Amino acid sequence: MTEKEALRVPARLRPGDTIGIVAPAGPFDRDTLARGTRLLEDYGLTVFTPPGLLDANLYLAGSDQHRAHFINQLFADKNIDAIICARGGYGSIRILPLLDYQTIADNPKVFIGFSDITVLLAVLADRSGLATFHGPVVTSLADAPAATRDSLMQAVSSDAKLEIQVARGKTIKPGSASGIVCGGNLTTLCHLIGTPYAPNFTDKILFLEDRAEAPYRIDRMLVHMQLAGCFENLAGIALGSFENCGTIDEIYNIVAATFQDRSFPILAGLEVGHGKNNHTLPFGIEATLNADGRYLAYHRAATTGH
Repeated sequence: MTEKEALRVPARLRPGDTIGIVAPAGPFDRDTLARGTRLLEDYGLTVFTPPGLLDANLYLAGSDQHRAHFINQLFADKNIDAIICARGGYGSIRILPLLDYQTIADNPKVFIGFSDITVLLAVLADRSGLATFHGPVVTSLADAPAATRDSLMQAVSSDAKLEIQVARGKTIKPGSASGIVCGGNLTTLCHLIGTPYAPNFTDKILFLEDRAEAPYRIDRMLVHMQLAGCFENLAGIALGSFENCGTIDEIYNIVAATFQDRSFPILAGLEVGHGKNNHTLPFGIEATLNADGRYLAYHRAATTGH
């Protein structure tokens, strides 16, 4: 699908709009959720917490049907303007067969999350044509620095074309390329390969980040995806944080070796992912990645006016 044929850009958020919380993955702490909720309210948003959101079933936030129902319900609800996930963890992949992709396509809304939520960002783009937002979840917002919070609000409420400057970045492979931005957590994306929900990376700028994965595991996942043909027609790669994954130089060396025969640009060092800062990246929107100039510049705003 091309961007013009498929892209559904959500409406821009304004003060007074209602953002609903969903829990597609793991359970979470009530107090941390409350602190994150207050921060959203401080930005002028009305927060809707569905009854039963705090349900827990071992390492999941309730049954698969329960978690999927919230997503389907909030996309269908005309009173909900945006949706943000409570937490990552694990579990989003389990609900993919239960989502109503047509209803989601018919009701495009700002949808925010990262980490395990990567599977939803990827699949909602492919199945529903929805532009989404790789950004903090409610529980991570609770302790997020101001730069992370402000980045989120700029992405979802501004009519500006975002430009991510990576002043402390590293050019792993030089060059410049344009494409639709996609990706997210490397481990989570890797688990989609070989399923009916595997994303198509053709002509895309692929963003990758991860947390608490040993360097050999990062190597293994990249090789797995390479052998599966995921990188054959990429436009470029942008790397975010790799928190507790060994030294960052080890990771960069692994990436450089994996893609040594490729010609597309690779820029590392975006403050996006599980690190101290987690700036928001719109997915499904076309951008230019300039590894020499160390920036990612979007071609349009990630939202549209009401």
